Amino acid sequence: MLVNLNEVLRPAKKNKYAVGLFNAVNLELARGIIAAAESRRSPVIMGTAEVLLPYGPLEEVSYYLIPMAKKASVPVVVHFDHGLTYDMTVKALKLGFSSVMYDCSTDTYEENVRKVKEMADIAHSYGATIEGELGHVGDNEGSAEGSSHLADPSEFFTDPALAKDFVDRTGVDALAVAVGNAHGAYKLPPKLDFERIRTIANTVDVPLVLHGGSGLTDNDFRQAIADGISKVNIFTDINVAAVEAEFKKFSDMNKGIIDLIPAAVEAVKLATMNKLELFGSCNKADGGIAGESGLSTTDLEKITKLVAAEVAKYMGK
Repeated sequence: MLVNLNEVLRPAKKNKYAVGLFNAVNLELARGIIAAAESRRSPVIMGTAEVLLPYGPLEEVSYYLIPMAKKASVPVVVHFDHGLTYDMTVKALKLGFSSVMYDCSTDTYEENVRKVKEMADIAHSYGATIEGELGHVGDNEGSAEGSSHLADPSEFFTDPALAKDFVDRTGVDALAVAVGNAHGAYKLPPKLDFERIRTIANTVDVPLVLHGGSGLTDNDFRQAIADGISKVNIFTDINVAAVEAEFKKFSDMNKGIIDLIPAAVEAVKLATMNKLELFGSCNKADGGIAGESGLSTTDLEKITKLVAAEVAKYMGK
């Protein structure tokens, strides 16, 4: 079931668990992510980022992400992460992505507000949700997500005093925060500012997002989620898991790509399931869409079909 961020993150925020975003630049990654979510009955977010488009062009990625999300038996958000340009972010919306992140975090505060507000209006007109970033999440060396290496990341931490103003003025549905996290594989253990997470979470009414999740310890995740993180972005972990599985399978040259694909899908599935369990989103697939009504996704689908049938009967008279 294709949904947007609000439908999975609002219940997550309320009930103190997180929903994972996993980038899927090819079909093997997407298959593994969906299989994991369905296996664990978990809502999930999958997508790509603008810096990953050289590995999977946006239009081509949309051909499998969106149909797979619609077909899935669990809620799936198709998210365009770290949209850096106006044109590409709008293109994602036109292609049917149900959520976008417009990353203007390196601009001045006022410019960030102006540009994200403009994109929020556009996204909402499509029925999609939008994530913004306040502060700036840097990148570890070799990160596939970007190249903004920061000498002193603390200088770019999210300012709690500005967070509410940013959310109120832009209309974003989720806020990415910089609290000691970074994209890619960490060379040294990161030190998350949990107090900052708590302060921001108590200041704004939208779910908070933690980028650069790969490489954090299990305790880091548990504490960050308990303190107010509702969405965690993962890519390096599943990216590495897939290639390690393929290397192990490729024992000699008498192999073809079809010998490697199942291994990659299974490795991504297992790595994703591990994160879903850690984030606490397992068995939350039905409750996420039901919202406050208490109805499951299946119940809502049945009701929708019954109403449609009644309308059809009435129109046929």
